[in-house]
Amino acid sequence: MSKQRSVADGEDASRAQPVVSRRSFVAAGAAAGIAGLAGCSGASSGGQSDGEQVGVAGETLTLTTTTSTYDTGLLDAIHPEFEELYGVTVDAVAQGTGAALESARNGDSDVVMVHARGLEDEFMRNGYGINRRDLMFNDFVIVGPEGDPAGIQGMGSATDALTTIAESQAQFVSRGDNSGTHTKELNLWEAAGTDPGGDWYQETGTGMGEALNVANQQGAYTLSDRGTFISQRSEIDLTILVQGPIEGGPETLSNPYGIMAVNPGVHENANYDLAMAYIGWITSPDAQDAIADYQMNGEQLFFPRAVSEDPDFQQYVPEGWSSDSDDE
Repeated sequence: MSKQRSVADGEDASRAQPVVSRRSFVAAGAAAGIAGLAGCSGASSGGQSDGEQVGVAGETLTLTTTTSTYDTGLLDAIHPEFEELYGVTVDAVAQGTGAALESARNGDSDVVMVHARGLEDEFMRNGYGINRRDLMFNDFVIVGPEGDPAGIQGMGSATDALTTIAESQAQFVSRGDNSGTHTKELNLWEAAGTDPGGDWYQETGTGMGEALNVANQQGAYTLSDRGTFISQRSEIDLTILVQGPIEGGPETLSNPYGIMAVNPGVHENANYDLAMAYIGWITSPDAQDAIADYQMNGEQLFFPRAVSEDPDFQQYVPEGWSSDSDDE
């Protein structure tokens, strides 16, 4: 049975009922994943089931991930297919990107699914993460009360919107938790040339769902990923005031997600075989279709990115890395 839990402070977001169009994942991509894993584990085929062949049946995969995959219910919807295919359990721990990577650094994760490329690159450069893949994307939006006291609605620049909020000292709620969303927010403030602070700026130290609840209670602005906002929109009075690129807004608000295995050369307890099986499955065409089909309140929350006619090979390594980077 799939387990998913959030360890973000105060995380108790109400979630609307999702809709996902299930595909049969026991197809060519999944079968290839089984064969590849069986080959690397040296399992024989003597009448055993697929799970027994690859030597992972009955095991648990620990996935540390962002709170957005928890708040939206995405992983709860798609994980049963993987668990049935391999006869395993996925323990998805939603922490926010910074905490998810820290858990992996400490050897408490097998695979990470996060959305802050700079933090992901640092994780790989330090040797903790390997075999990274682009996974999916959505975007960030700036939300706030319908009254819009700072007057930012419809602005085409996220940095201009934040500058206007700061100049008017309108209430702004920040996650303040070193998550992917918090990292994006800090990058935007830096690009705007503004150092936020004062009574108008509140850091919650929580996941996205709770940050939206706090912003709603205080009539404040906040930066949110679109998926989590959609999942909670019926429960709060906030509205999107500055759109991301999915709806024609600035590319600076793009929100790509990546996935990578924990390096077994650093943490020998990491379940590398199962982590690689999971990465192969979730980046397969069928699982990518399931991600695309997943909806809440009639809206698509995530857009697949792993399958492309023109793959970006930079996804596998830290940005700027090349084989000539270190000559020593």
